Amino acid sequence: MKKQTLPIDFSKSKVAASVMRALSHPLRLEILAFIDNKKSVKVHDIYTSLHLDQSIASQHLKIMRDADLVNYERNGKEKHYSVNYDKVKHINQNLHKYMDK
Repeated sequence: MKKQTLPIDFSKSKVAASVMRALSHPLRLEILAFIDNKKSVKVHDIYTSLHLDQSIASQHLKIMRDADLVNYERNGKEKHYSVNYDKVKHINQNLHKYMDK
């Protein structure tokens, strides 16, 4: 009997799982919507406006950074976040393709 292999690219699956994990949490979606509304926002404004502990906001932002959903840049001690619209658009297009099948 010939051994069958799965037609799955595991490295791409790992990236996809990271993105889906980042998008599957209601608080991360709320943070992403907040950043989108402000276009560019300091991390301090995120956790104070959403009434979060700084550590909780940082944990969620790290997950979103790792999934490449947000961009950030340091300006001294401050971190400024913005939505990675190219990545979000790409995800949205691919989800629609998948859901339309």
